[in-house]
Amino acid sequence: MCWSATADLVAGSAIGAVGIACVARAARTRPRALPLAALPLLLGAHQIVEALIWNDAGGSGPATVAWAVIALPLLPLWVPLGVLCAAPPHARRRLALPLASGVVTSAVLAQVLATSTVTAEVRGHTMGYAIGLPHAPWLLAGYLLATIGSLLLSGEAGLVLLGVLAGVGAALCAALWRWEFISTWCACAAVCSLVLYGWLRGAARAGRAAVS
Repeated sequence: MCWSATADLVAGSAIGAVGIACVARAARTRPRALPLAALPLLLGAHQIVEALIWNDAGGSGPATVAWAVIALPLLPLWVPLGVLCAAPPHARRRLALPLASGVVTSAVLAQVLATSTVTAEVRGHTMGYAIGLPHAPWLLAGYLLATIGSLLLSGEAGLVLLGVLAGVGAALCAALWRWEFISTWCACAAVCSLVLYGWLRGAARAGRAAVS
């Protein structure tokens, strides 16, 4: 993932296909989980957008802007909202903190994107993105609290597993690709999101067992 246009296109298409299956399963068995079930679909599309950026050899064109909108203001809002919708009632109160963090982080990142130019640069076999972020460590902390934190606090074993995998992936990407962190971690998160299909299957089996 994120090693070339072809890799992004193939991976994005595969993850998007799983996302379609997740949405179809959630629509039948767990409608409240639909926003979260759509996450692989969103992240698969995200990888396909990056394939377009590879074909453009980076730059600051529409594909780069679209990629940044998904990666920066959209995901830290989408994930905690999706978790809140899907979480059991007893877990929703503790999800207020990651949701608030997501709202604030998303608002700041949206403002930055509206007033700055984001550029993409091919760096060997990875893609690096540059945009001036004020108070970057605080924004990163808020971003991770909103995304990984909401999953870990969800009260659902499958979502906690996704949070653990995404957290480990974030640590590895930060260690191995410091300047390309956002691109490599988004690719890692896209792969990790495939766990959602197993979670939805498990939830469906549990529901059938409860009925019988």
